[in-house]
Amino acid sequence: MARKRKVANLMGLAVLSAVMAHPMHRYEIAARLRTWGKDNDMSIKWGSLYTVVDNLTKHGFLEISGSERDGARPERTIYRITDAGRAELTDWTRELISEPEPEKGRFLAGLSVVSVLPPDDVIDLLTQRITKLDKTIADTRAQLAALEGTVPRLFLVEDDYELAMLSAESNWARALRDSLSDGSFPDVEGWRAWHRDGVMPPELIELAEGGAPAPDAERD
Repeated sequence: MARKRKVANLMGLAVLSAVMAHPMHRYEIAARLRTWGKDNDMSIKWGSLYTVVDNLTKHGFLEISGSERDGARPERTIYRITDAGRAELTDWTRELISEPEPEKGRFLAGLSVVSVLPPDDVIDLLTQRITKLDKTIADTRAQLAALEGTVPRLFLVEDDYELAMLSAESNWARALRDSLSDGSFPDVEGWRAWHRDGVMPPELIELAEGGAPAPDAERD
């Protein structure tokens, strides 16, 4: 089970991983995270960077190690990771790798109410999604191929994972679309009739009401 953390914002994890390399000021931290593409790996709001750094410092995960001035620019505070920060970084990473946590994305939300659309519309929409997914997959594969031999595999594992998840989603969406198209999806004709005639079939009413008998069935 995920434990409650003093700094729960995942940007804190990213900041600790950046400062692990060497002490740096907040501008350098942001530049490092952008270079690493961390905003593609987790939800990052750049405007919260200062707050996250302050919270990490308040809870003893970072400490001020000095400051520097570059020309006429304001003085910049330099932060370094503490022993507590290293322990938090490794413990947090262990938790994220070992503990499965369901991610309720927008696609799942759409699927949960997909019955409000006619099956033929869903077929078209899934085709659009599959086309976009396949383009993203092709682009990602090309990017990984271009980096082969220049970037250690260790620093590309998240891209490998993303590619695998995209491929799995594309395959799943394709299977659903094809089962709707060829009529092998259970109750697809009842679903289609509901949108054509404006009347939900009794068996779907029963399922929608959690297994309770449909009103017509009760009268029989």
